[in-house]
Amino acid sequence: MTKLLADRIALVTGASRGIGHATALALAKAGAHIVAVARTQGGLEELDDEIRKLGGSATLVPLNLTDSDGIARLGAGLHERYGKLDILVGNAGVLGPSSPVGHIELKTFNDVMAVNVSANFQLIRCMEPLLKQSDAGRALFITSGAANKATAYVSPYAASKAALETLARAWAQETANTKLRVNLFNPGPVRTRMRATLMPGEDPATLDTPEQVAELIVPMCAPDWTETGKFYDYKTRSLMSFRAPA
Repeated sequence: MTKLLADRIALVTGASRGIGHATALALAKAGAHIVAVARTQGGLEELDDEIRKLGGSATLVPLNLTDSDGIARLGAGLHERYGKLDILVGNAGVLGPSSPVGHIELKTFNDVMAVNVSANFQLIRCMEPLLKQSDAGRALFITSGAANKATAYVSPYAASKAALETLARAWAQETANTKLRVNLFNPGPVRTRMRATLMPGEDPATLDTPEQVAELIVPMCAPDWTETGKFYDYKTRSLMSFRAPA
């Protein structure tokens, strides 16, 4: 029986742990070849072992996403090897400081924006031509409820996710008349290291796992997914359109 994502090339950032790790595994299980990007070589090798156990395959790319030239080289390498990219999952992100706005150093703020916004901007620039070579290019970015709640004490993170959402939505409009589909996914509270850092007193057993979240990411990466410029809210299991404030 043909797998949903057989013969498709999927790039996943932040693939060494958490939602990125689970998503890479889920996409591999569905048949995709995974281009796994993360800073930690060890985490990527563990992912590769798990993918091989599933009978899948992966290309490991140890890369700090603040290296914009590295992203460009990755795009060139994918072009040379495959001539296309079918799936882009922009998952990598950093939480940044938990502090009042006025207490945050400019460098610290810029560091959060570099990973959560600028890196995704560079991914879009470098991967768009490859995604357009696919018969059904799919791009999905992981966002957060902090973006619209303007959550106190995590302002760099909230601001970065709001910027990412606007960037993705603008790109979705620009590519609406192509085969490329661009969407956002909000996992909400999930049993990850980032969540534990933010809420150290929370019982992780009360939260869904990254594997549960990844199950709903896979369909949005499939060729038969037709929506674009939408926002999937995992907590409510609903696909939403953005609306202007009242």
